[in-house]
Amino acid sequence: MNPGGACTTERILLVDDDKSFCQALSSALRRRGHEVIVAHSLEEGLAETVAWQPSRAIVDLRMPGGGLQLVQELAKNHPEILSVVLTGYGSISTAVEAVKMGAVQYLTKPVSVDELLAAFTGVAPQEATLAPPIEVVEWEHLQRVLADCEGNISEAARRLKMHRRTLQRKLARGRGG
Repeated sequence: MNPGGACTTERILLVDDDKSFCQALSSALRRRGHEVIVAHSLEEGLAETVAWQPSRAIVDLRMPGGGLQLVQELAKNHPEILSVVLTGYGSISTAVEAVKMGAVQYLTKPVSVDELLAAFTGVAPQEATLAPPIEVVEWEHLQRVLADCEGNISEAARRLKMHRRTLQRKLARGRGG
């Protein structure tokens, strides 16, 4: 058995607009015996899917054309392909959306290759967690909304559909609290 729970060599489509990230990840996947096809946009990802017929796809959430759109297209037109969404900007809402669109897992960067491969099987490596605790994800989301509102707590609370005092308490507890 290969690291990450993969029993056989897989043809993996890697779609991310960060070329250096693609190079590093594709090299690591190839060292584990997988065939990797790289694309850098929605259109390239769809074209490579037709040309190479991968069994798995690793899709960046934020890329030209949209990662969720690619996941949705793969689920609709190539349901045999298992998709994992990767992002450096994780949130509960995009995680739920990714799974609704057809992703088997949603992971936040940085992620190890073993964690990534395990995400396809649903079996986590023993020493790894596949997602940060919900409290951390919530805290990061609150901080992003607050930043979008230029620090205005009342406006952030309105956008989050929560009472201003509730938001203040959550912010006072801090990350993970």
